Amino acid sequence: MTFSIVARSADGETWGVAVASKFLAVGSAVPAAVAGVGALATQADANVAYKGLALSHLDEGATAPVALQRLLDEDEGRSHRQVGIVDLDGTAAAHTGVDCIPWAGDRTGEGYAVQGNCLAGEEVVEEMERAWLASDVDAALQDRLLAALAAGDAAGGDRRGRQSAAMLVVRDEAGYGGLDDVAVDLRVDDHVAPIEELTRLLGLHDLYLTASTEAEKVAVDDALRADLEAFAAAAGHRDFRAWVGTENYEMRVAADLAWIDRRVLAIVRGDG
Repeated sequence: MTFSIVARSADGETWGVAVASKFLAVGSAVPAAVAGVGALATQADANVAYKGLALSHLDEGATAPVALQRLLDEDEGRSHRQVGIVDLDGTAAAHTGVDCIPWAGDRTGEGYAVQGNCLAGEEVVEEMERAWLASDVDAALQDRLLAALAAGDAAGGDRRGRQSAAMLVVRDEAGYGGLDDVAVDLRVDDHVAPIEELTRLLGLHDLYLTASTEAEKVAVDDALRADLEAFAAAAGHRDFRAWVGTENYEMRVAADLAWIDRRVLAIVRGDG
């Protein structure tokens, strides 16, 4: 009772899953991913044990088709399962059990697997695949995944309605402070328009939890540093670094204040 896309970025550095369903907190059950290993979605009558098992198989060198076959061979409930897997090299595999609630089916290609069950129709996965293939291969993976998910929703999505959506994206050293591989981990557990809410959260994530690119960095000279410290003092903070921490802009301002993100600078100057 869910539709999802599992994919690897064109540069081979990022893996992710985006999913939506008429099911509470779908993100707690469906997606799993590890950078440098692969990603998967387990749904329909989801076997959540697939997540750890599949990632273990992939980590040991199995391809997506081999990992998938191992899962199915060991699972007597395989006819009720649906799963999509993308491995280290971008090879994809998917399975839709014969007893999944119709419409149910999947599509795979180089670097992606799209799957859904209890859908409005085949057009849901067709439009998801089309949106994925039409998206800019140089765009951030989370943006491509979101475009595919939104296309599936627009095509009718889960025929029971809408309730939750989630996204998990991994890349080496992409997490908070560069200390883990979680680039994006967002869940909308119960909402009347979960994909729209996921879109809003992804925009906030981009500002607060994504490191600034070189193009977004503005060098801080002595004059600008003085202005920033004066701004922080006027706002009642010990110094500008304290203001940065209070406002959660740590990913957008250098620890030594050598640079500041242009969007944060605009906020300081009242232009944001």
